[in-house]
Amino acid sequence: MNKVKNAETEIQIAARVESLLKKMNLEEKQPAYLNPSLSVEDRVADLLNRMTLEEKVGQIIMWDARSDDLSFINTRYPGSILHILGEKLNRAMDMAAKNRLGIPLLVGEDAIHGHSFWKGATIFPTQLALAASWNPSLLEQVGRVTAEEVVPTGIHWTFSPVLCLTRDLRWGRTGETFGEDPYLIGELGAAMIRGYQGEGLQDPNAILATAKHYAGYSETQGGRDASEADISPRKLRSYFLPPFERAARAGAMTFMTGYQSMEGVPSTANHWLLTEVLKDEWGFKGIIVTDWDNVGRLVTEQQICADYVEAAIVAVRAGNDIMMTTPQFYEAAIEAVHSGRLAESEIDAPCARLLALKFRMGLFENPRRPNLQKADVEINRPEHRAVNLESARQSLVLLQNNGLLPLDPTQLKSIALVGPNADDDLQQLGDWSLGASQHPPEAGKHPREKTTTLLDGLRNLAPAKLKIQHERGCSIIDDNLSGISAAVAAAQTADVVVAVVGDHLNFIGETLSTATLELQGGQIALLDALEKTNKPMIVVLVNSKPLVLPASVKRAAAIIEVFNPGMEGGQALAEALFGQINPSGKLTISIPVHVGQQPIFYSQVRGQHGSRYADLTQEPLFPFGHGLSYTKYVYSNLRLSSTKLTQGNSVQIFVDVENVGGREGVESVQVYVSDVVTSVTWVNKALKGFARVQLASGEKKTVQVELPWEAFQIVNAQAQTIVEPGEFEILVGASSRDNDLLKVKLLVG
Repeated sequence: MNKVKNAETEIQIAARVESLLKKMNLEEKQPAYLNPSLSVEDRVADLLNRMTLEEKVGQIIMWDARSDDLSFINTRYPGSILHILGEKLNRAMDMAAKNRLGIPLLVGEDAIHGHSFWKGATIFPTQLALAASWNPSLLEQVGRVTAEEVVPTGIHWTFSPVLCLTRDLRWGRTGETFGEDPYLIGELGAAMIRGYQGEGLQDPNAILATAKHYAGYSETQGGRDASEADISPRKLRSYFLPPFERAARAGAMTFMTGYQSMEGVPSTANHWLLTEVLKDEWGFKGIIVTDWDNVGRLVTEQQICADYVEAAIVAVRAGNDIMMTTPQFYEAAIEAVHSGRLAESEIDAPCARLLALKFRMGLFENPRRPNLQKADVEINRPEHRAVNLESARQSLVLLQNNGLLPLDPTQLKSIALVGPNADDDLQQLGDWSLGASQHPPEAGKHPREKTTTLLDGLRNLAPAKLKIQHERGCSIIDDNLSGISAAVAAAQTADVVVAVVGDHLNFIGETLSTATLELQGGQIALLDALEKTNKPMIVVLVNSKPLVLPASVKRAAAIIEVFNPGMEGGQALAEALFGQINPSGKLTISIPVHVGQQPIFYSQVRGQHGSRYADLTQEPLFPFGHGLSYTKYVYSNLRLSSTKLTQGNSVQIFVDVENVGGREGVESVQVYVSDVVTSVTWVNKALKGFARVQLASGEKKTVQVELPWEAFQIVNAQAQTIVEPGEFEILVGASSRDNDLLKVKLLVG
């Protein structure tokens, strides 16, 4: 028996020795950084120790991969690439895997309001349109659907959401924003980030979100894109930084710098902004990527650096982690280190941050390659189209209605549908989709059958006996008026006119700011001619940003703002016109009477001589928060859980909202705060809470909104965020306009 036991023991010992030898041999063959059981910190340290300077510099450059020549992957060792899709991406990943250390690529793309540049993907309403829903849970769904369509195409990272604060409406990128209010931007941005990033970095069905453009990019001069922004640190902290801090707290893993400069310092060179605030103060652990060739612009446009070597040093020391599409950075950074002007450890820091992100995402074990069969399934899922339709429905804003809407299709014989945007799928999808300026014409556009224009929508829903007469009427991009006579003829024989006007891709986007907000081309002439027919007219605005409306529109029976409503916009709008849905959208941006009112945003700093221009009101035509319904809501009985708020606590706001109309509807209840006396000048009021409430006809509900201590903060003269004790006003109602708000006093301190 003892011999048997001894034999078994010897076998067990031999097995352990053999196992240990195999493990030792395996460890010799497999570097520590490839061992997923080790900590991220250990893996990063091991990999950095093995990398050459050239490999480290390569990692912190993002390359434009649109060219067929991908040889840079094996000669410049890029850490990330963008603008590459399909089987070509598989080839790029194969090439990266063959590099000496096999570091996987991080792949980014502009999936801005859907998988923008993948043909046939779900294209949602643009951010400005989505914001009109005042519905964070909806925006989270939009982010989730976008991620589900992006992931199987091999993309890991979207450059969205935009958290810029709209100021001058002439700015070409207004439609990319969530509007003019810092608090609302932060809430909607955080929701979209949650949708994109899912369960976290290791979620195989999630993508990295990007908070951009950090920060102050939208404070333009004359509305001109990427111009010098006149913003002090106090102004930044007061209005522009809060949405980004909210994004950082919500877990956004990447930030993108802006193109502009502030107080003479370009964002990409701003150490205070990128390192002291974002990384040190807010504890941001993700990566900062420059916008397109921002390092190069330090030399070629802003001209604060004499050459690319100096620009590389400035960019690295400011705190940037990835330099997007500045290929000259590669040789410049290497030269800076070799000449002793930059320490190699300064390259190690951003490289380590990027490698840590890749390890946490599990890309070394699973590079998340394209799965085009799965992509085809995801992109054609009916559930995604359903979310898109609901997004379009909730984004519609009924600006004006004299009682004509909703239409009863059974009582109509003919509708004249006229205007250049009534059946234009490209204008409906808007910027950042195939056919827009970001890709050349040869890239094509999204399949026409994927988009339901208003003409499609009306034809889908109209009863057989209701005739839809369609005439384009005019162009937006030229003054050709030859089509107006046909549009007028159609109007004269119709029961009602639906005029669909707005803007065009030629007048929106990066570098495409406008000097005016007027309707372009022949649109004003068309609208004036239609008004003279004396037929009831409904004006539909398909536009990227608020436009100045002519008198013929102001006198129209109804006005509906849809911005760029995405692929299902025409269906949603037709449903609204025929009363199948009740519009519930509210503006997140003010619509001016005249372009000269800029800036027109509601939260103006107190203090000026007079309350109007000598020749014009200072009030907007339609204010922030405005949006009508086919029913009517009455607010009453505004009250607080306590009339005094002490430090660190919150106050509950209660208000009764009653639907006194004849239809079910959804109302967005808005809560504003006004600090009565402040040590420095401050805004007249600021949104600090909101709630969507659904009410049946005749139903009354008590709506509750909680305001934390932080809702009462201001930024003092020393740029410190504080709560000053004293009297505050809580204002609650249907829009930011004073006449729409109930008021109650609160003592804070």
